Amino acid sequence: MTASQTLSAVLDHIDCDLDASLDRLFALLRIKSISTDPAFAADCRAAAEHVAADLCGLGFETSVRPTQGHPVVVGKSARANGQAPRVLFYGHYDVQPVDPLDRWRTPPFEPRIETLDGGRKIIVARGACDDKGQAMTFIEACRAFRAVTGRLPLDITMLIEGEEECGSKHLFGFVRDNAAELRRDLALVCDTGMWDDETPSITTSLRGLVYEEARVTCADRDLHSGLFGGAARNPIHVLADILSALHDENGAVAIPGFYEGVKELPPDIKADLVGLGLTAEKFLGQVGLKIPAGEKDRMLIEQISTRPTAEVNGIVGGYTGEGAKTVIPGKAMAKVSFRLVGAQDPEKIRAAFRDFVRARVPADCSVEFADFTSAPAFAVGFDNPALGKARAALAEEWGKKAVTVGAGGSIPIVGEFKHVLGMDTLMVGFALDDDRVHSPNEKYDLKSFHKGIRSWARILAALAG
Repeated sequence: MTASQTLSAVLDHIDCDLDASLDRLFALLRIKSISTDPAFAADCRAAAEHVAADLCGLGFETSVRPTQGHPVVVGKSARANGQAPRVLFYGHYDVQPVDPLDRWRTPPFEPRIETLDGGRKIIVARGACDDKGQAMTFIEACRAFRAVTGRLPLDITMLIEGEEECGSKHLFGFVRDNAAELRRDLALVCDTGMWDDETPSITTSLRGLVYEEARVTCADRDLHSGLFGGAARNPIHVLADILSALHDENGAVAIPGFYEGVKELPPDIKADLVGLGLTAEKFLGQVGLKIPAGEKDRMLIEQISTRPTAEVNGIVGGYTGEGAKTVIPGKAMAKVSFRLVGAQDPEKIRAAFRDFVRARVPADCSVEFADFTSAPAFAVGFDNPALGKARAALAEEWGKKAVTVGAGGSIPIVGEFKHVLGMDTLMVGFALDDDRVHSPNEKYDLKSFHKGIRSWARILAALAG
């Protein structure tokens, strides 16, 4: 068969095998693999073994690797098509807790198909979307190729972890310790979403993160505001002045050197974002707001995805209990986070923020800092050949141009793939905004599951050439 005929046969098999694919997904969804609760450690182990057995049946050389937490599943396929890229697929088998249980309409680990008004069918269960349903779209695409051709179209390594929902705290060391084994040409992740239920998307960037705490000390103790008021420095005032100076009148971050490494979007990509028509009314209206507060010369979608930010996450000082207490506090504290993009260096941002604060602390006061986390931003080059192939494959399946968007949040393991393994990552997912991820009655559209499998089959065929 030609490559086109092979893909057509694979897609037909996916359609005919959909009921069996759902049965396999439901078997995985029934396992209560809640990673953050030690009471479910055995269930997490059972989920890992279930995934490993499934991959073994597809011809992967599979192992369940121990960590200090929940195990990691690694599956390696036979070498295929020496000219095609070798890929690493990442997913996770663990899920969020189900609390509050009384908000679920049916038991969270008894998956079911529900038909909504208008005939839309959804899969309801904890993990239906995040990430069991999403990961299984890729696994089912591999299964279809195996059934039709007897082999996989690419050299594929599977990395399925069990601690994503509690911070992946043992995965980073695992990746570093097994870098030579896991290093491939390209990573694939299915834990993101579509732009809407008709428009596929590829997440091409993730913002990095720097999280700082600044503690300002003025007097050596809390002071009586009647006796010292008007003369003694108030650390809340000092912090408020500093924090208000973080942004200029146009909403840009005013820290010197902050935008070093921030690049402009290519014109065609920016035009795609304009075409998405995201408005303040649509985005901010859902939280009771209507006026964007970011850089005034930037589109809203840029503000939330492809531009860096500085945000105050908390400020504490003085008396905050019931009633009144007339004090000038001796200390005040603020927590500040920065979302980074492009080539911004987390350590340079941290140092620049601290210099910015120190320069504004009065001579008879002091400041101390604490850092909680940092991670660089991640971005796929728009000229990456794999990105172009994946966009074309998605467009073939969905009948619409696949948009490339940046995600406002961070997925630290993707950064590790780049900086430890030297790999770019394509993040292709089929979640929707109403999937209630992490909430009661989590769901995954049956269309997302079905066309997600077909999409991955097309992407694998495209990458295989």
